[in-house]
Amino acid sequence: MLKTEIIEKLNEQIQVEFYSANLYLQMGSWCEANNFTGAAQFLLEHADEEMGHMRRIFTYINDTGSQAIIPALEQPPYIFESLLNVFEEIYKHECYVTSTINELVAATTKANDYSTLNFLQWYVAEQHEEEHLFMGIVERIKMVDGSKTGLLIIDKELAASAANRAQPTSTN
Repeated sequence: MLKTEIIEKLNEQIQVEFYSANLYLQMGSWCEANNFTGAAQFLLEHADEEMGHMRRIFTYINDTGSQAIIPALEQPPYIFESLLNVFEEIYKHECYVTSTINELVAATTKANDYSTLNFLQWYVAEQHEEEHLFMGIVERIKMVDGSKTGLLIIDKELAASAANRAQPTSTN
């Protein structure tokens, strides 16, 4: 059985992951409305991934005999200045998610909850990948410096990335 403070922190992380999914859905909608269909596809795929992160914590809590709690969520922003602004906000958000995971890891260490600490190691590695991914996208968008042709190329690259992420991986 998990300690009460760990259950509370895990439930808070459910909220963070759930909000992330909603944020990326909303950003995907903005991209679609602004003719960045590749970025929209990429962000919708990423929203699904964030829901998976949320469900993973949800299942872990329930598997320990505790109860996962689905939180109320605030509405994410829906107005953005540019594609660069969208991805800068995502990068900033992913840095925030990393900080919440790190706080959760610290709490489990303090509580001597090594099972949950082990469970969270996947999230630690995932956040490293997420920050690297979005920092790279921000830097690529900055490289094109507002060029419509450059933004079109990046949009196509994001569509290809989304298509690759959506394909099931082979076990051979």
